[in-house]
Formats: sequence, C-alpha cells, structure tokens
Amino acid sequence: MRQRSLLILTSVIATGALTLSACGSRSDDDKKGGDGGSGSSSAASGDNITVVIGVDTPLTGQNSATGLGIQYGVQIAVDDANTKKLVPGVTFKVKALDDKAQPGIGQQNATALVADKNVIATIGPLNSGVAQSMQQVFSQANMVEISPSNTNPALSQGKDWASGKKERPFKTYFRTATTDANQGNFAADYAAKTLNKKSAFVVDDKQTYGAGLSAIFKDKFAALGGKVVGTDHINTGDTDFSTLVTKIKNSHADMVYYGGQYDESELITKQLKAAGVKIPLMGGDGMYSDTYIKTAGAAAEGDLVTSVGVPVDSLPEAKNFISTYKSRGYPGDYSTYGGYSYDAATAVINAVKTVMDANGGKLPDDARAKLVDAVQKTDLEGVSGHLSFDEFGDTTNKQLTVYQVKSGKWVAVKTGVYTG
Repeated sequence: MRQRSLLILTSVIATGALTLSACGSRSDDDKKGGDGGSGSSSAASGDNITVVIGVDTPLTGQNSATGLGIQYGVQIAVDDANTKKLVPGVTFKVKALDDKAQPGIGQQNATALVADKNVIATIGPLNSGVAQSMQQVFSQANMVEISPSNTNPALSQGKDWASGKKERPFKTYFRTATTDANQGNFAADYAAKTLNKKSAFVVDDKQTYGAGLSAIFKDKFAALGGKVVGTDHINTGDTDFSTLVTKIKNSHADMVYYGGQYDESELITKQLKAAGVKIPLMGGDGMYSDTYIKTAGAAAEGDLVTSVGVPVDSLPEAKNFISTYKSRGYPGDYSTYGGYSYDAATAVINAVKTVMDANGGKLPDDARAKLVDAVQKTDLEGVSGHLSFDEFGDTTNKQLTVYQVKSGKWVAVKTGVYTG
C-alpha cells in the first residue's frame, strides 16, 4: 500500500474504485465491510488504508462446520485489531472464499486471492489435500499462507520427511497446527499404553490428510506391539458402510482407527454400533467437531480423537475469544481451529505493523514479500498458546490432546507432547 499521494488510478471504468499497487486501498472506497467477512470494522478517516486478509476454507458442504470456525476466528482477530487500532492508519478486512474441501476449487481461490492486490496474506485452507494445490500459487506471488489446521508433514518438510531428509518446499507456507508425525504417534501411544488395545482395524478416506495420519498410526501401533488386524479405504461422500462394518466385525478388532473427517466417521461409528460392534472408533482432529456427536448420537459415546493444542477453553487468553464468538452467534465449531485461525490472523496483523514500522509508517510496494520474513519471526502469546515458527514454518507448539465422548460431550482425557 501507499499513502494517498501515491494512489494510482487503475481500471476506473471497470471497477469504479481507487486501488493501491501494494495490497491496499483507501478505506473511503470500502465502507461496507470485508468481502466474505461479517461485521468488519470500517475506517474512520480518508487517510486510512485498507488491508485485506484472505481466507480459504470449506464454507458449505463437507467439513463446513470446522471451516466456518476458521472464517470467524479470523474475523474476530480482524475486528479486535481494528477496535484496538493495533496498526495505526490501517483498517483490516476479510475476504473469505469457499473451497468446498476440493483441491481444484482451492487452487482457483488461491489464484483469485493473489490477483486481488488488496489481499496481503491468506489464512487456510482447512484440508491438507487442498493445501497441496495452493502452495505453488502463493509461493510464486510471495504471499504468506498460514493454515490453522493442515497437519500433513510433507507440506512443510518435503516428501521425504519420513526418512529424515527434511526440506522446506515453500518459504511462504506456515501453519499453527502441529503435524501428523506428532498426532498419529500420540494417538497410537495412547491406544496401546493407556487404552491397552491389542488389535486395531485401520481405515482412511484416501485423502492426503486421512491416508497420511492413518499410516503413521498404523506403523506406530504395530511398533508398540499392537496387531493391525485389517485395513480398508472409503470414499469421501460415502454413506453406506455395511461392507466395511462386516469386515471390522469379522476381524474381532479391539478398536477402529479412522483417518479422515467427521462427515464419514460419524456414520461409520453409528452403523458399527447398530450392527452390535461395541468398540471405540478413534481418529484425528478432522473428527473433532460437535457435529460428529450430534450426528452419531449415542453411538459416539466412548469414541476418541486427538486434536492439536490444549483445550481452547482452558486457556485464559481464549476467554474473550470464546465469549465474542458465542455472543455474535457465529456458526461453525470454534473449538477445533477457531483459536488457531485467530492466532494466524494475529501473526499477519503483527507482521504488517512490523513491516510498516520499518518503512516509516508506510506499507512498501513489496509488502507481500517483506511480510514473509516478518511472519517467520512471529513470537506472540495467542488464544491457543504461544506461537512461533521453526525453520520449516511449523508451529513450535507441539501440544496435543486426546478427547473422548462422555455423556454426549468431548472431554479432554490427556494433554501432552509426543516425545517418541
């Protein structure tokens, strides 16, 4: 962004608005709130500039409960920044795009966000498979992308991460959620050592996140002496799991581990219990949603998940965030990734201030590129805990929590860090 004296008229006939060549615009031209946002603050002065933070996540269809939690987590961070005037002379707004949990749409959205000169960074996506389709687009534009929920290790550590050869593919990619290398092992450790499960049937949804997580669980569970008595795959969108249920029943497994989202697992557990298979289903953070319990009903009782971080409602810094989310009546599940998206947006907002402070209070023409370095140096206490990034762009917060459905609610039963 530039100050008013450096405004350039671009495509006035087509847009009817003044735009800035460095990711911003005068707030005079944008008083109705951020595109895709809800209740964005407006600037009070014509000298103010508007900076847009993009959001890409599922807003409709599959995974939308957690996706909406991400959108409104960002929205609350933006509104807080505007109310507190965290960056003098700047009004932040949100532009949220729906990727419907589909990689192709995610790539289209990434292209659209990059093309919008007012967008300085993007929060999202929810799904690791969608992230794979977007990373190159953001990298070529030198635009920061921070996911509050991606957990596949290869996104930040390269395809050979499992062999110990870690190499960061894109310096523009960051995440506030710890990886499946920690989560899958943490889950297997809990299943074998705390639940004392001797055998497991492992299922995944063939997607980047689900297949990767289940593979890590399977290997670790076996290494701990557990027996994997069967494996299978399902398709996202499936609703009839009778064949799978029969396989699981015949395997006499002590438990089922599922790598994927709540949309399918909530039906799997319901059909399992209806068939008389009274064993727990365990999964990762993609299952950690109140929607899982609402859909599965009583069948969910005793099921387990692992999720990133500590319970958000246990952190003092999160109280205002939770209160605001509830009081505004925002849809979606804030407890899964809402706090992580708030912190991701706050990292961007703080980085904007850092870049402007180093440039005499103005946002430079190469603001996007400079923001990459500023975000890398993030060091803040957020609503999800302390946030900083390592050399791969991964969060240094490796905390994980096991939740179990008890009396119709997710209850934290163990919090810790996987140590190997």
